[in-house]
Amino acid sequence: MRLIAPSLLAIALLAGCAPTAAPPKTAVSASAAAPAASASPPVSTPAGAPAYSPRGMVAAANPLAVEAGLRVLRDGGSAVDAAVAVQAVLGLVEPQSSGLGGGSFLMVYDAKTGKVTAYDGREKAPAGATPQLFMGADGKPLNFATAVLSGRSTGVPGAVGMLAQAQKEHGKVAWSTLFADAEKLADDGFVVSPRLAGMINSPRVPQNTATDVIRYFTKPDGKLYQAGDVLKNPAYAATVRLLASKGADALYEGPLAEQIVARLHQGDLPSTMTLADLKAYKPRSADALCRPWKVYTVCVPNPSSSGVSLLQALQMLEHTDIASRGPSDPIAWTQLAEAERVMYADRDRYVGDPSFVKVPVEGLLDPDYVAQRAKLIGVSAGPAPTFGQPKGAPKVGADSTLEPGGTTHMVIVDPQGNVVSMTTTVESVFGSGRMVGGFFLNNQLTDFNFDPRDADGAPGANAVAGGKRPRSSMAPVIVLDKNGKFLAAVGSPGGSAILSYNLKAMVGVFDWGLTMQEAINLPNMVARGDAFSADVDRLGPDLTAALQARGVMVKVGQNETSGLHGVIVRPGGVLEGGADPRREGVAKGLQ
Repeated sequence: MRLIAPSLLAIALLAGCAPTAAPPKTAVSASAAAPAASASPPVSTPAGAPAYSPRGMVAAANPLAVEAGLRVLRDGGSAVDAAVAVQAVLGLVEPQSSGLGGGSFLMVYDAKTGKVTAYDGREKAPAGATPQLFMGADGKPLNFATAVLSGRSTGVPGAVGMLAQAQKEHGKVAWSTLFADAEKLADDGFVVSPRLAGMINSPRVPQNTATDVIRYFTKPDGKLYQAGDVLKNPAYAATVRLLASKGADALYEGPLAEQIVARLHQGDLPSTMTLADLKAYKPRSADALCRPWKVYTVCVPNPSSSGVSLLQALQMLEHTDIASRGPSDPIAWTQLAEAERVMYADRDRYVGDPSFVKVPVEGLLDPDYVAQRAKLIGVSAGPAPTFGQPKGAPKVGADSTLEPGGTTHMVIVDPQGNVVSMTTTVESVFGSGRMVGGFFLNNQLTDFNFDPRDADGAPGANAVAGGKRPRSSMAPVIVLDKNGKFLAAVGSPGGSAILSYNLKAMVGVFDWGLTMQEAINLPNMVARGDAFSADVDRLGPDLTAALQARGVMVKVGQNETSGLHGVIVRPGGVLEGGADPRREGVAKGLQ
């Protein structure tokens, strides 16, 4: 059995609970001893330190944002209150990933009722958008970088409106108190992190040619900001002061909305967005999409999130022996890769905005269909699977959507046991590269399929339409135990790879009995169609060779930079948090 970490032991004793070396099988099943494998285990790599607390936890992509969330919790705020503060700071210090001009999916667990609610703050296309939005005058799809930098790429921002709705329903403190940290950091300045500096100075980021990006990230001496420099953003401070005093409506009506519309109408490929589009935006909320898995219940957002596909993959893997294997076994990684390929084949064909296209959720999760699809998971990689035919599947065309990974994830647990699992984004690095009010506008509409029809004329499930939400890979997860109580939450950025990252973490924790931090640290494996990608350095040469021998053709030099954050409840009610060492996030407990 795994020895308990000293910090967990100390916290457990302070909390008056008896620590246990490992979670009992009724909570999180540790895997059976893994069979001897022909390959060495993954290379050990430096990792972020796990966090423990009996009271509360914040795990997010920047320490300044984590501290903002903890302040709100210490002041009596709820998990949703803290999420507002965390998002406000992330939009300032991690603008390459998310912000006030972006969108989000938010999962909320209410400790009193045991209910999990899914909030959809996905951006919407303007009413005037047509299926030819990203088609050029020559009848061919636009170059991706050209589309991203155009006014057409931006959808009506949804994150702020969604957070306002969730905070109204789950908040405990005044909305106006939640922006103080972001305001102060914007006014006084914040230290540019190494990751942000890398994005600012990268020649591979198309947005770095945009006027607003150059202006914002160039110092008075004409040089670009570097890690360790202090960056001030008085315009952002003014915006969060406005949001604090006037509420979320200040983004959707009035001077700020007028600036958004004006900025998007500039350039050669202008948006059709109007003030009416902004004013009409409404976030969606509903019971989360929850399904049994092992002895647990796994909850994800509803489409246009791709959470349904993550549930399908988890259920398919139950038909394999992956749980009796382990992270050093090449067969286990092959099974994971093959499950992903089937998952993506179905996801890419069928998932879209349910207000515009029928998404066969029940068919995709039907036990007989899952069992049928699971037969495609072998111990070696076969031909790329095609999409299946679940019950209720509509006739839709093929998909060619591209999804960059400019996104971030947070998990928050408050002292009352309420939980937030939230994935939030501006889509690509610095979104569209256009700024208003000190924040970047998203390029979320490039998450649509550029070419609206398949070769046979059938429209794609993710084709552009006015007022439609583009399909999203964001799939924040909340797991309930056999009694319906909160057990774990996890999520990641990463574009289409989000589903693979989340799946790996779930397998690591619940199949292989790892700690949350150990599961996050595992190599990432992303398999879609004929393409395989992985953290080859983390796999190590022996395991890489063993996978290649099974047809999983990962290659030297590949990497997959997830940004996983997770929290799990251990025996005695102690919270264990983990943060991805591949990025700059931390998990920190409320003390």
